[in-house]
Amino acid sequence: MFLHHLNPSVKALTIVILVVLIAFIFDPVTPFLFLISTISITFLGGKVKWKRYILYFLPFTIFSFGMLWTTIVFAEVPKNPNEIITIFGLQYPRESFLTALALAVRVLSVAALSLLFIFTTNVIDFILSLIQQFRLPPKIAYGVLAGYRFLPMMRDELKTIHAAHRIRGVNQAKTLAGKWQQYRRFAIPLLASAIRKAERTAMAMESKGFTGGRKRTFYRIFSVSKADYIFLAVMIVMFLVASAISWQLGYLEIFN
Repeated sequence: MFLHHLNPSVKALTIVILVVLIAFIFDPVTPFLFLISTISITFLGGKVKWKRYILYFLPFTIFSFGMLWTTIVFAEVPKNPNEIITIFGLQYPRESFLTALALAVRVLSVAALSLLFIFTTNVIDFILSLIQQFRLPPKIAYGVLAGYRFLPMMRDELKTIHAAHRIRGVNQAKTLAGKWQQYRRFAIPLLASAIRKAERTAMAMESKGFTGGRKRTFYRIFSVSKADYIFLAVMIVMFLVASAISWQLGYLEIFN
């Protein structure tokens, strides 16, 4: 599963480059072909469970369908209104339908790229790679890492506060207004606990010699290897091949 072993920063840079390239494409065929290629390389090169992938991909599908429908309904008057496409017994102007389909498929293509990065990248590795490859200031990077580590602790703290309230006779809220009041009561002890943890973390980092300087050693070293360049080249070639096929079919349209 080579996607999990790539340099996270190079992987993120590749995703950003491809998203920018897709933004300039305004036909439905090119992003659709690239969408299929991206999903294929995600499952072939990464350890991804298809049920979880579908669960994460479903909201983007719903959003893209909404964009497809609204773009068709509120489209401007086409230049060639006589060109009609019939789908499920309904007729649409060909120009408006292709424009709406291009926007919808482009959303799915960007979503597939994002999921490729999310499912094959460790957050901690990504932050450490940004420090070493892109010179991200350690103060910002380790602050983000500390906040990321706090998230599961905050969830457990919220459960503890909830249990303490129930022991003291505070019943579970049933209405929306009651739940809002309940979480307002949770906010102050949760905030106090977060401040205490932040102070302890800051003192611990300072006592261990953390100054936030760029000149520091790393226990885990991240480097850019030949595989990272190959991944970047393969993804760009996939996009170019999809564009070439679309051009051969007469659909390629670059935004202007």
